Amino acid sequence: MDEQTAERLLALNREFYAAFAHAFADSRSISDPALTSILPYISHQARVLDVGCGNGRLALLLDRGRPGVSYVGVDAVEELIKIARAQAVDLTNVTADFRVADVARPGWSAELLSPRRQKPAAAERRRRLESDPLFDCIALLAVLHHVPGFERRARVLSEAADVLKPGGCMILSTWQFLDSERMRRKIVDWSEVGIPPGKLDPGDYLLDWKRGGRGLRYCHLVDRAEVEQLAAASGLHVRETFRAGGREGDLSLFAVLDVCQPPVCEV
Repeated sequence: MDEQTAERLLALNREFYAAFAHAFADSRSISDPALTSILPYISHQARVLDVGCGNGRLALLLDRGRPGVSYVGVDAVEELIKIARAQAVDLTNVTADFRVADVARPGWSAELLSPRRQKPAAAERRRRLESDPLFDCIALLAVLHHVPGFERRARVLSEAADVLKPGGCMILSTWQFLDSERMRRKIVDWSEVGIPPGKLDPGDYLLDWKRGGRGLRYCHLVDRAEVEQLAAASGLHVRETFRAGGREGDLSLFAVLDVCQPPVCEV
């Protein structure tokens, strides 16, 4: 995929989530199995990075189910981060920090480790992050299918792995929308946004949204085979996979990833 087409797809999704931030946030329940299914992989006292955190619903779930967790959420859409920060005032059992960061751009994970100015109320959270900058668990829930191009998706995973602690795990989920009749009905022609299909990669689709108005989102079908390929290209190993979420109960493919260990050389 050429860079111009990729930029158009990224802009399309940023504009969608900015325009429908509140409607999108209202549609995302913290009791959704697509969210609650990852709790067993997150320990108490863990440091958690939520990549593409949206309205921060994972922080709300952790506040109920994993007291003591330290949480950082990043998203490219400022409108969603504002909603997440507003909700975070009610958190009592976890510390949470939300930041605007576009993970489709190189260098986003390094910025998490860089000093930045903070309001006094956030100083303690920042002190803890700087003293222990790596994460026990990194979640990328419903994120990779919005990132155009295999190389860019692999780079997102690779950068996330850079801030994962040894022995930590990464949890990603991707929509398997072609397996759902309901989701297949959302597919619309690329002519609606003026992008010729020949400019796109196999597996690229345009899906519509009809809650609070009509919007359009770019989605790529990241199936099990591509998850394996992305993991291999990013120095990661697929520990296990499972399906959960959506009205169908299996709309999302989940993968739990570990950092590959270098082989032990025999003397």
